Amino acid sequence: MKSLVQRGLLALGLALCAAGVLAQAPTTLTVAAAASLTDALRDLGKQFAAHHPQATLRFNFAASGVLLRQLEQGAPVDLFISADPDTMDSGMAQHLLDPATRQDFASNSVVLVVPSGSRLPIQALADLARPEVQRIALGKVATVPAGRYARQSLEQAGLWAALEPRFIPALNVRQVLDYVARGEVDAGFVYRTDALLMPDQVRVVLTLSGHTPVRYPMARVSNGPQPALAQAFMAFLLGPVGQGTLARYGFGRP
Repeated sequence: MKSLVQRGLLALGLALCAAGVLAQAPTTLTVAAAASLTDALRDLGKQFAAHHPQATLRFNFAASGVLLRQLEQGAPVDLFISADPDTMDSGMAQHLLDPATRQDFASNSVVLVVPSGSRLPIQALADLARPEVQRIALGKVATVPAGRYARQSLEQAGLWAALEPRFIPALNVRQVLDYVARGEVDAGFVYRTDALLMPDQVRVVLTLSGHTPVRYPMARVSNGPQPALAQAFMAFLLGPVGQGTLARYGFGRP
């Protein structure tokens, strides 16, 4: 009996030692996240790594739909963060993501912006139908949530069909922002947080309504190699430091 207890204690000790070694071993957390989160998450990644020196965070920023397609093709990702619930729902339906880990952690709003030096009389959505407004940038509705939010608002205003020939499709909201900042288009639809990054180059004309709320859900990838580290980063994003940093970048609470 004594030897059994001793062997059990020895096994437990070895297991704890192994766990300690693994906890200190260098690990890489791969996060696929919506492009509008680029600056905030890079900042948060540095803060997280400061408290988890064994962890290296690797981000892949793109349109939510593009990231989902990469997951469908087997991209090695630990954590998926979308700019809309619909894309997350699609990933859940394909069993690519762990539904038990899904949580909203931030919110945003969609705005219409123009180049800061623009003299076009654009103050409302209806003004986009003016003949002098020729080029309007928005994310591709098939893959970019911001483009879909804008479409919802324009359809509610009865403007989508009339304006469609003027649309300049973009791969993500950051590309829309660049188009507007460089004056290559007359107006564009981005998130409020994107517009805050270039206050000298773009001017917010209005905040859109008539679309579903902009919420950012996150979930662990079902077969991600670092589930514990992914869960720790999710908790960090929902905690006071994460939420405080997101607020500093203009994001709202979930």
